Amino acid sequence: MAKVAKRTAAARALFEGKSNVTVEEAVDLIKKAASAKFDETVEISLNLGVDPRHADQMVRGVVNLPNGTGKTVRVAVFARGAKADEAKEAGAEIVGAEDLLETIQKGEINFDRCIATPDMMPLVGRLGKILGPRNLMPNPKVGTVTMDVATAVKNAKGGEVQFKVEKAGIIHGGIGKVSFEGNQLAENIRAFVDAVSRAKPTGAKGTYLKKVSLSSTMGPGVSVDLTSATAK
Repeated sequence: MAKVAKRTAAARALFEGKSNVTVEEAVDLIKKAASAKFDETVEISLNLGVDPRHADQMVRGVVNLPNGTGKTVRVAVFARGAKADEAKEAGAEIVGAEDLLETIQKGEINFDRCIATPDMMPLVGRLGKILGPRNLMPNPKVGTVTMDVATAVKNAKGGEVQFKVEKAGIIHGGIGKVSFEGNQLAENIRAFVDAVSRAKPTGAKGTYLKKVSLSSTMGPGVSVDLTSATAK
């Protein structure tokens, strides 16, 4: 316990007085401060000038990170017949219909992404109260309700990240691992910020992108200069 406290204190000292740094500086700080015995996830947090309680201010979308997430994504697909076969061939861990519905209703959710063909949505809709709060409900806006299940499965496993604004106007997302090269993390960060910027809703007024922060799973956070975060 004393070792953990010592590492935490050292990390906080490294971050002391640092704010609104460039993306590259933030990545360097996070990589230096990471001391967990596992490969920590680098997480991004964006504060937006929206009130998601209003439909015209909801922000959601998807981004393909150029360098992947470093995470193994387990995919479940609701499909029948040839589409079910396509999903299996593309690498989906779980494929089914009524049987998959029953499994989820029992509380067994052994997947990170859920995809469905359009004809399966009346069935999947019965799982709204279970999948919705976990941000697992298939949605055509983010490409998880589609007839092209093979591509959807491959995208999910290849670095695609979904995002959705929370009640307080904040979006969180994992954009890589501390073991990534600094330039890989920087590219992923800017790709994520760009995707959120392009998803600006029609009802957003005033400043849309207010703050960008980065942290690792076990480390402190640091704010990033907005100009640096949005640079191409």
